[in-house]
Amino acid sequence: MRETVIQFGEGNFLRAFFDAFLDELNKRGLYDGKAVIVKPTPRGNLDKFNKQSCVYNLVIRGIENEKSVYEQREINSVSRCVNPYEDYDAYLALAQNPDFRFIVSNTTEAGITFDESCKLDDRPALSFPGKLTQLLYERYRLNLKGFIILPCELIDENADKLKECVFKYAELWGLEENFTRWLNSENSFCNTLVDRIVTGYPESDAERIFEEIGHRDALLDTAEPYHLWAIEGDFENELPLSEAGFNAVWTDDIKPYKKRKVRILNGAHTSMVFPALLCGINTVDEAVNDKDVSAFLMHFLNECAIPVADNQSEYKAFANDVIQRFKNPFIRHQLRAIALNSVSKFNVRVLPTAKDFKEKFGFFPRCAAFSLAALIAFYKNDSPTDSDELVSFIKSSSVCEIVLSDIWECDISGMLDDVKASYELINKGKIREGMQWVIS
Repeated sequence: MRETVIQFGEGNFLRAFFDAFLDELNKRGLYDGKAVIVKPTPRGNLDKFNKQSCVYNLVIRGIENEKSVYEQREINSVSRCVNPYEDYDAYLALAQNPDFRFIVSNTTEAGITFDESCKLDDRPALSFPGKLTQLLYERYRLNLKGFIILPCELIDENADKLKECVFKYAELWGLEENFTRWLNSENSFCNTLVDRIVTGYPESDAERIFEEIGHRDALLDTAEPYHLWAIEGDFENELPLSEAGFNAVWTDDIKPYKKRKVRILNGAHTSMVFPALLCGINTVDEAVNDKDVSAFLMHFLNECAIPVADNQSEYKAFANDVIQRFKNPFIRHQLRAIALNSVSKFNVRVLPTAKDFKEKFGFFPRCAAFSLAALIAFYKNDSPTDSDELVSFIKSSSVCEIVLSDIWECDISGMLDDVKASYELINKGKIREGMQWVIS
């Protein structure tokens, strides 16, 4: 089978997302191509891949359409791996194959960064955009067709930022203007939004799964059933994801999908995380199975987030999917992990909904005020993980000073009374009574 995809990143996510899609496309006769994995960082090695000829098993498990799902499949969509830090010539030789059409990446949120210390003659450039520029320049020099580039990093406008870095390297390295023209005319940088919880190697269940598949698998991966891939552009004729039945959307604008995810999934996480933690709950699935926290969460979704949505029926369907995902017994999502850097998360995930609610109904939703009060209480009395400056400020300031401060990205003074009332209940150990007060 031909090699048609260059994939930057060997992590669990791409193997349970893109590589699984590619495998299904191949098996159904809708596509004919495999991916070559390129190691994007010098850390670690590719021994596990090489020993298994890049073949591994993926287990999909969770809840879908109110039913339990458990599927095991062997993934054969990766042909080989290239480590540019050990064999740079093999990496650059990828540019010579005209069959390569797609470039896919997931190099973490920090991967798409410009490092001015990178040079064209580095073997390879240290940064991912630097390595990509080296590959693209070699492709251009060979007078070959460009690529469709699909970054999966979880940052806004991921392709636009990657392209910006590539152009910066072209300028820094003094590359000819014809190359930049070729970048624009022969390559498509497509912003994308990805959504799937990938739980990786299942430490506690691995031996049982090995018995099922009949052999050991050092690359065993696990994920939830739900998935979404929204892509700016339309290359369905070359990569028929929709025809294969995947929840993939080719669109002119992924912003509505991003907004829906942030307002519903991420907003649900951030709104409930501190009320749940203050109840002594540790994981998301425990939280949604707790009567009071679940009721509070559903109130936030149904009475706050969905009423101000652009498309309420679409948001409600997505919210139903989110609750099923939260209930997945195979995902032990720690609330303290969700609580990291929560001031910035509250600004992005909850306050825009609260602001829209106030504009529509004339007042701030009480559930947002209660979530904020719970955040303040946790920061004051526990050991939050956030910037030292923010933690110190919240610990040393009054509730009034915190609410009226400029750490919030909009004026929330209208929340003050409800935040103070909520904080008083929480401070008296009446967190559950407080959630019931919000709902009533």
